[in-house]
Amino acid sequence: METTSSITAGHAVLETVIGFMGIAWSEKGLIRLCLPERSREAVERRLMRHAGVSASTAQPSWVVELIASIKAYAAGEDVDFTGFPVDLDGVDDFRLAIYDAARKLSYGETTTYGELAKRAGHAGLPRETGAALGANPVPLVIPCHRILAAGGKIGGFSAPGGSVTKEKMLAMEGVRVGPPPPAQVSFGF
Repeated sequence: METTSSITAGHAVLETVIGFMGIAWSEKGLIRLCLPERSREAVERRLMRHAGVSASTAQPSWVVELIASIKAYAAGEDVDFTGFPVDLDGVDDFRLAIYDAARKLSYGETTTYGELAKRAGHAGLPRETGAALGANPVPLVIPCHRILAAGGKIGGFSAPGGSVTKEKMLAMEGVRVGPPPPAQVSFGF
């Protein structure tokens, strides 16, 4: 029988200033991240729907650090999630390449689906890139919210709240999406 100190898989629901969020991890790294919901129960239900999510709530030190980082991000701090381990077992090579390229985007940095596909070595596959990002099991840590449609449009987002959530996350990072503010009226002389 395992002792508490040897448990390396589990899940947690955390309260942040933007709502309840959830994470699940394996012995290899983060396997799920649920973006904000209004209730702890809704996040718990979403997490437990996925195979491989353990009922354990014992937290390894890296999970404690990740939770603190998520809370800091939700409070508006510039957080770098690249150092946290992610377990993407069962994810195909195309998605792995897309996720790796997305993970290189820093706080407040955006790109388009087409450009991300190119950076991942799959130029010409923006729709497939969008589909891969829509299946991202760990949004925020793999920052799919930073990928925009051509022409600077917001594009889709599969998290609760859809593109409104995506736009709010980008705004937290200082990124404005949508039509530019009206130009200053020039004097006619």
